Amino acid sequence: MTTYTKNPDVIATLSPEEFYVTQESGTERPGTGKLLANKEPGLYVDIVSGEPLFASSDKYESGCGWPSFTKAIEPGNVAELKDATLGMVRTEVRSMHGDSHLGHVFSDGPRDRGGLRYCINSASLRFVHRDDMDGEGYGAYIEQVEEIT
Repeated sequence: MTTYTKNPDVIATLSPEEFYVTQESGTERPGTGKLLANKEPGLYVDIVSGEPLFASSDKYESGCGWPSFTKAIEPGNVAELKDATLGMVRTEVRSMHGDSHLGHVFSDGPRDRGGLRYCINSASLRFVHRDDMDGEGYGAYIEQVEEIT
């Protein structure tokens, strides 16, 4: 079993935007994220710890300007915290082991898929293509990222 941790060596290599988002609870500008339009099959992992977070099969176009997912692939890897900044109450989403700020979760997602919208910053994620998952140690999740036919 893989152990995921907040890795200082990885943090030292983050771009300024990745650092701002993951370590300072920042937000990338809407519509600018490198993974927003990604439609490839695969797994989205925490850029800092590598812990599995979301599957491509749970990604959908919400129109909010950030990658959106209906659920976490590994619920124990996603922590939800009350966020009362910016004059509103929201639910912040952080990676459990890497403690990276990921984004927020809202209850306005597709009803037929559970009703949640995990609105996630691309800068907090690393995408692992399905073809590379086994070699990178994520083989146990391949079945969950198959394209739905």
